[in-house]
Amino acid sequence: MVPAGRGLMISVKNVTGFNKVLFSIKLKVCIFFYYLPELLKGRLSVGRYRMFLKRLLYFLSKIYHNKFVAIGRYVRVGLYIPGFPSKAFFTACRKFMVFDAKLPCTTALISVTSACRHHCAHCYQRKDTGKDVSIDLMVKAVERMQAKGVAFFNIEGGDPFLVYDRLKRLCGSINGGAEIWINSTGDGVSVERLRELKGLGLTGVMFSLHSAVPEYVNAFMGSENAWAILQEGIRCCHAADVPVAFNACLRREDFYNGAFAQVMAKARDFGACLVQVIKPKPSGAWLESGIENFTAADLDKVKELVHAYNNEARYREYPSISAQIIEEDPLVFGCTAGGTDRFYLNAKGDVQPCEFLNISFGNICEEDFSAIYDRMRACFKDPGECWLCEKYAPAVLKVFQANKVASLPLNKELSRQVYLDWDRGRRTDIYNVIENERSIV
Repeated sequence: MVPAGRGLMISVKNVTGFNKVLFSIKLKVCIFFYYLPELLKGRLSVGRYRMFLKRLLYFLSKIYHNKFVAIGRYVRVGLYIPGFPSKAFFTACRKFMVFDAKLPCTTALISVTSACRHHCAHCYQRKDTGKDVSIDLMVKAVERMQAKGVAFFNIEGGDPFLVYDRLKRLCGSINGGAEIWINSTGDGVSVERLRELKGLGLTGVMFSLHSAVPEYVNAFMGSENAWAILQEGIRCCHAADVPVAFNACLRREDFYNGAFAQVMAKARDFGACLVQVIKPKPSGAWLESGIENFTAADLDKVKELVHAYNNEARYREYPSISAQIIEEDPLVFGCTAGGTDRFYLNAKGDVQPCEFLNISFGNICEEDFSAIYDRMRACFKDPGECWLCEKYAPAVLKVFQANKVASLPLNKELSRQVYLDWDRGRRTDIYNVIENERSIV
């Protein structure tokens, strides 16, 4: 076990209580003056400058329930929002300056390789067989993403450190206008590699922590060494002064039997700054078997626990939690897949709405990234409340089996059978409000 803070040079401190109120005031003042030249130089009219500020502040109000965390000199207000006051943070804010087109997407998840020596029970890439795309094509796509406004890159695998040269090349292609996080099991991580990647803009590493019990983690991840590899990866991050965060895919019963509390305590002891709680998804390895159902009462239970850990004084020293169940709630952001505010590029070059929805809008080996991206964004023109990865998993499975497909995601032609007439639910409230200036208070 790596005790919190021991050997960790970078300061990690939660921003709570009155300090959170003061920080929120500082944030608003800084935003006002940072973008004031846009008004003074005539790039924005008075009306549009005012509208930009109202849009941005309304968006930030939707995440005030989060526990803010200061990592070094930057404060995170959300997992996928770059730290304030970094250049990447202000890049992300610029999306609200777009008035005559769909708001830009600011988050991209990229799988740099399918290589992995673990066999996780929940792996959404289990059926994603095929050769890794040329790193040159991937770098070219990433450059296009930044030009389109992406300010947060979450790089994963497989396991990225198993193809370190590809990982380093990809990180090196991302300029300072965007933030970089890497997902890893810890396999292939070393202090030297982490220090080199820090020089290329790495902000943090997110490990998998699906239980506080080593034997369960080994079994769930399909490796007798999973826990030991995790511990070594965390040790290397602390030694290299790289912040640590965790992904936790938790079952329904984990929120009732004490397992969630154990995971949070272990994350605290490991010196984590953030924990992302992921609801099981019917994709990849679980596409055929499906997942256990979370009732409305179960979802309320998760929200209650997350709210307590993020806001109650007794949990002040615990890591901040980002829970998909809350972020994707219709009253917060709803589903932001398809380039509304996030999308996925897999290791084979398929452009997908998100990692959990096993459909593709095209492959960068066959088409230019921008053409594929625009096609996907046109399909997701209006943000919806529906969790597509759950509602349409049976449709994906039906097409997959009927066509005797060898791997996922479905190609762009077969994917059309899934999305051509789908119902994405009611348009998400937050985007209705943002795009209608009279609705913002």
